[in-house]
Formats: sequence, C-alpha cells, structure tokens
Amino acid sequence: MTGTDDTADTTTDDDRTTAQLRRRRLLRAGGTLTAAGLLAGCLGGNGGDGGDTTTGTDETDDGGGDGDTETTEGDMDGGGETTNVAIISSPAGFGDRAFNDLALEGLQNAAEEYSIEIQQVEETNQSNYGTVQSRLAESSNPDYDLIVMVGFNHTQALQSNASQYPDQRWMLINDSIDQPNVAGYVWANHQMSYLAGVLAGTMTTREFSYDGSATKPGNPQVGFVGGTDGSLINAFERAYRQGAKFVNEDVEVSVGYIGNYSDTGTANDIATSQYDSGVDIVYHAAAAAGQGVFQAAQETDQFAVGVDADQSVTLPEYQDVIMGSAVKYINRGTFQVAEAVVQDNWSSVQGRNVLGLDAEAVDLVLGQAIGPELPDAVSENVEDAKEAILNGDVTVPCTASGCQN
Repeated sequence: MTGTDDTADTTTDDDRTTAQLRRRRLLRAGGTLTAAGLLAGCLGGNGGDGGDTTTGTDETDDGGGDGDTETTEGDMDGGGETTNVAIISSPAGFGDRAFNDLALEGLQNAAEEYSIEIQQVEETNQSNYGTVQSRLAESSNPDYDLIVMVGFNHTQALQSNASQYPDQRWMLINDSIDQPNVAGYVWANHQMSYLAGVLAGTMTTREFSYDGSATKPGNPQVGFVGGTDGSLINAFERAYRQGAKFVNEDVEVSVGYIGNYSDTGTANDIATSQYDSGVDIVYHAAAAAGQGVFQAAQETDQFAVGVDADQSVTLPEYQDVIMGSAVKYINRGTFQVAEAVVQDNWSSVQGRNVLGLDAEAVDLVLGQAIGPELPDAVSENVEDAKEAILNGDVTVPCTASGCQN
C-alpha cells in the first residue's frame, strides 16, 4: 500500500490490480446508471475565480482520531447499480453542526434520490490522511466510485494519492489540485466573512438587547476567534475586520486563535477575555470549537456570529446569543458531485470550482430568534455590501483559498 504512515497492509498485488481494472471498466462503460432529474438550485461546476490558485497546507491539531467508519445505505429505488461513496472528516470530526455535517448532509440528500451507499470515515489526525485516502482507494469491497475529503487539511496527502490512483475519483473541499480525477470545491469564505463583519460592525454601534444580552454602543469593539492561525482562517479574520470597518472605520477588532478546531475550552477562554475587554459581538471560524464562543457569549450576556451553517438552527441551545451566521452551501456541492458520478458526468464537476456571492453559494443569514428583532439597518447594510462586492466597488481581502501574505 502507498501511504504516509506505517499502518500494516494486507492488500495483495492481485487485489490491487483487480480493483484498478474494475474501475477502468466502469469508467469506459459510461452511461449505464439511471438517475432522476437535477436538484433544483444546485450550483454549477467548473467556476473560475480569476486566477485564485493558492493551495492551503496549514497544519492543524492532531486530534488522535482512529478512522472510525459508519455506513449509510441510500434509497435503492433509483435503479441501476449502487454507487459507493466514502467521506473522510476534517480534524474537527463529524458532529460539528457545521462544516463536516454539511458535507455529509449533501451526500445523504443524494442518497435519498439515487442508489448510493455512504461510508463515513471519522479521522481527526491529519498525519493519517495519506494512509486513510490510499486505503479507501485500494478497497475492492466495496470499490469506491467517489471519495470526499472534508477540508484543505487533506491537500498534501491527496497531491500524492491523486496521481498514485488515477482511476479513483476524488472531491476535495476548500482546496483543489490540478489532476483530472479531482473535483476541487472552494467556497468564498472571505466574502461571507466580510458580511459577518458588516453585521457585527452595524450592531456594535447600536444599543440593542435580547433576552438579557446587550451591546455596548459607547465603545464599538468586536472580536474574532479562529481555529488555526494560517492562510485559510486568516482570510476569515481579515475579511471580517474589513467588513466591520465598511460600516464604521472606528470599530476595533480583537483577534485570538485556538490552535485547533476541537478545543471548546480554549475557545471559551479567548472569547471570554475579548468580552471582558469590551467586545460585544464575536465571530468564530473554528468549526466544532466554536461552541465555546457561544457558551462564553451566554455566560457574559453578549452576542456571537456563527459560521458555515445557520448555527442558530443547528445549535438551537445557543440561538439566544447568535445574531446571525456566515453560511456556505457545502451540502449542495457534495450533492452535485455525487450526482455527477451517478450520471457518469464527471466533466461537469472536475477541476477547480470556486463558488461565491455571484452563484448565491455563500451568504449571511440572521439568527432564528434574534434576527426578527434586529433593526432594518442590518439587512440594508448587508445588501449594500453584497452589491458593492459584486459590482467591484469593494475588494474583499485575500481569496477563497486564503491569504497569501
């Protein structure tokens, strides 16, 4: 077996050859699987972004994951052969109520329409990604038609494995590599974070209270808590900072990094320190660890902004402090790639796909509980910012892939 770790390999050369030949036969056959119509509202593939080619290779915390797997069987009424799809988590793991769960949700939605079986692989240790990827690629029972990797943390390992296993189709989320068997999907994290800054910048300058929590308009100050201090999350931070200043140049922005995406305790400590210093709204880009920010907001009677999903819905226990969430529709992307594999239409998704405001792939949504209570100025400022970005009147810092400096 080809991999980056010294895990024991029981695969024989004959097994490996058989699996590769089976894959080649399937690719040559083409058009043998039946499928229903396209998902309404799914996003188009092969979207360019004007030369954004940054590759994220930031290190994350070793979570010590052991590659736990869980299988979900799809609806078998779609006809044709079963399509086998594996999905490997990011270091945050499944159950983050955000990034990983959204990616999985898209595959589960596809399984409701097509004959798809999902293998869910929980791996939180980045150093194991090379081995996990190659093990799935070499599998013959089942032979995976698609392997989905959640997060740029998989990029370095995939750069080797994509060429090592040219007949294996891969989907890489939040990054891409130049190989014909890879569909790279990158969402405009910087654009949605800019809008999060507009929300925070608007509300920190206004007197507002909800269910015991209140802003401090006399001292406009907002906060940011990130996972790892690297190029990708730096884009969240810098865009958020500029979004807040789009509303008020005098807004101060406090910044802290956890060092990983799972430590809710450290996230709580950082956010609490920011709230104690005068911050009244904190935006997090820390996956599962971000729940510590919401806890701190409740404990200090302040507010927060969620990320990736509408976290006032996915984490309803915190909806009393979540003003809004910067969202990206990862579920639509994983649905689209799975559907393309079922329909033998790989060319529609292959390559680098960058999805932003112009494709309605990212947005800022207001919290389910707090949103209706917010002043009209929030929606007005957010819409003004969107228009300015789309018209080119505002240049959002960094790119969808991260900050290059």
